[in-house]
Amino acid sequence: MSLELTFLGTGSAFPSPARGASALALRREGQCWLFDCGEGTQTQLMRSHLRAARITKIFITHLHGDHFFGLPGLLCTLSLQSNPDASKAPLDIYGPLGLRSFLWRSLELSHSQLLFPYTVHELVPTPDQCPAEEFKDFSGWDRGEALPQAPPGRVLHLDPEEDSYLLVEDEQLVVRAFRLFHRVPSFGFVLQEKPRPGKLDVQKLKDLG
Repeated sequence: MSLELTFLGTGSAFPSPARGASALALRREGQCWLFDCGEGTQTQLMRSHLRAARITKIFITHLHGDHFFGLPGLLCTLSLQSNPDASKAPLDIYGPLGLRSFLWRSLELSHSQLLFPYTVHELVPTPDQCPAEEFKDFSGWDRGEALPQAPPGRVLHLDPEEDSYLLVEDEQLVVRAFRLFHRVPSFGFVLQEKPRPGKLDVQKLKDLG
């Protein structure tokens, strides 16, 4: 399996002309996965050899602005570059609880209509992931409020046996999220390649001694 990493932004809260806010692209087999999407990420993509239209999954580590304020703009740009296609697989977005509401409200308030489907899979944090005074429970954020056009998606809870969240699994790899300690609930992501046993001709080995 071929994997290629491109650092689109390694800056923190204050980006510079030569150093964008946090964003990392992983390319595998024609797909592009984006990890974090700080302000200006779409501009950095244009400067790279990557094609933004190839992005199929986006992973957000935490809800500090320098890690996800570029997301609504990127989605709108992708929409402008796409054609309506009801059969197109949705763009999967993974991130902490509260991300779905942020995206829906940002697109709704800006009157932005995306021409492609997307889903938001939210990771439910645990209170011990950040200082107690910084922890906010977003589980009831939209309770009692109708969000008819809010994107679908799963709500993922910590698997206590694995101490992680299972996000993606296919024939080649498994993607899990694990908890990090920061000022707000944060997550790291692990891509684990599955074993690839070779084919061994035992009889031929015996014949060759």
